[in-house]
Amino acid sequence: MASRSLSYTQLLGLLSFILLLLVTTTMAVRVGVILHKPSAPTLPVFREAPAFRNGDQCGTLEADQIHIAMTLDTNYLRGTMAAVLSLLQHSTCPENLSFHFLSLPHFENDLFTSIKSTFPYLNFKIYQFDPNLVRSKISKSIRQALDQPLNYARIYLADIIPSTVDRIIYLDSDLVVVDDIEKLWHVEMEGKVVAAPEYCHANFTYYFTKAFWSDPVLVKVLEGKRPCYFNTGVMVVDVNKWRKGSYTQKVEEWMTIQKQKRIYHLGSLPPFLLIFAGDIKAVNHRWNQHGLGGDNFEGRCRTLHPGPISLLHWSGKGKPWLRLDSRKPCIVDHLWAPYDLYRSSRHSLEE
Repeated sequence: MASRSLSYTQLLGLLSFILLLLVTTTMAVRVGVILHKPSAPTLPVFREAPAFRNGDQCGTLEADQIHIAMTLDTNYLRGTMAAVLSLLQHSTCPENLSFHFLSLPHFENDLFTSIKSTFPYLNFKIYQFDPNLVRSKISKSIRQALDQPLNYARIYLADIIPSTVDRIIYLDSDLVVVDDIEKLWHVEMEGKVVAAPEYCHANFTYYFTKAFWSDPVLVKVLEGKRPCYFNTGVMVVDVNKWRKGSYTQKVEEWMTIQKQKRIYHLGSLPPFLLIFAGDIKAVNHRWNQHGLGGDNFEGRCRTLHPGPISLLHWSGKGKPWLRLDSRKPCIVDHLWAPYDLYRSSRHSLEE
């Protein structure tokens, strides 16, 4: 059969059709990008935890509730699940634990489903934290994870949880509790806003920059204060005193100064030190065996500090679930592993 050639007019028509098709497809893709919200990240799948029940001596009144606040960062969800399991497992009255979770918008439904399927009997509520409250106030720190809005959610805790809650324990997601949390809950605050393990004789030159120490007005803030450090990943907070003292605004004021003068390096911790250093209720060091994640740069392995332990905290760069998955765990990471509810592909195949 003789081949048919296209005329010049037909070629122009064909090219015009192809061009129109490309333009239409491109517009459709762009419209799709604009109209469709970004989907939530795929969450890990967890095994269902055992049911933990109250002992006979546990009360059933509202006053018997122990309020615990944590954030729900999708990148740290595996740690959060392990922390919750450890709290329930070592509690005399696990049904009295009331969890207040803070999460970013758009993820609440998926997170609720994940928690409910893992802990069907858990008493919890998820609160939406608006990242715009703090995004413009965050200054870049020495580690990207410290710059995430949820890392600052603890500052706004008193404004988010119900006004009926007058005391709360705030916990990071990279820890496990190996004692009854009720012991920490009943700490005598002695009129203080915050209670936490305290480490005095700290070297504050590590936390603040030359810009801070060379400013005579700023330096006066620390005059007369004991150089005491505390880790904000484990705190008992008198919520009423926090509200009355407008401490959210006080922290924000220091964050504004930080934006202008760069007076510290570490995320959300330094403002707490500037406000509360030497003026908190000190609790036993056993309630925060911190630093197990190593430093903020390399996350090298660390050993346990001597003494009794009620809470193990992987503060620092190294997280136990990541090191275990990489098959390069530190010795202390094996203390976290029994609380890991993550349903790995290997575990699913075994079932």
